Amino acid sequence: MNGPQDIGGRHGFGPVRPDPDEPLFHAPWERRAMALTVAAGGTGQWTIDESRFAREDRDPAEYYALSYYQLWIRGLERLLRDKGLVTAAELAEGRARDPLPEGVAALPADRVRSALMRGTPYDRDPGDSTPAFAFGQRVRARNLQPRGHVRLPGYVRGAAGRITAVHGYHVFPDTSAQGDRETAHWLYNVTFAARDLFGARAGARDEVSVDLWEPYLDAL
Repeated sequence: MNGPQDIGGRHGFGPVRPDPDEPLFHAPWERRAMALTVAAGGTGQWTIDESRFAREDRDPAEYYALSYYQLWIRGLERLLRDKGLVTAAELAEGRARDPLPEGVAALPADRVRSALMRGTPYDRDPGDSTPAFAFGQRVRARNLQPRGHVRLPGYVRGAAGRITAVHGYHVFPDTSAQGDRETAHWLYNVTFAARDLFGARAGARDEVSVDLWEPYLDAL
């Protein structure tokens, strides 16, 4: 979506300054926020793209005012309400009034590590489908302006690049964010000249590689 999370290449946000000694969690509540999100996600009631969209789909003023794990909690609250697992009153009180629906259970603590290590497969059998683009082929990223979820960064829209890898056939995030777990498309690595994206201030030999799904691309 054209949301506040898509700030790559935009002015006004300053440089990224990694802290090599940054702790995994800055406060105990952040550890709990991650644990709650993973445990609730273990119910299988939403996809990873639904969870991303729940965090990102908000007013920029709110988004920029929240820390990383505050966004996680706000997103989780929305998902729990939308899926009918909690009510607004339960969230306000911080306690459950009714039991979970039959067949729905949070991920037990002793299964968290194995679940994280296993992950969730998002590749699919392509069947008779074949890639529309080949290694080395020139393509252009479409200038899409969706209201819904999209994994096409704003800074590559309309830019030309070349296919540098064909990753396989993977679940399409745009539809996955709506709960569709099966619609899939070919996924490519596309490499762009940095100057085509960011102008003459970028290094003459610098490149930017982005993983993009087939519906985001046109052949040149």
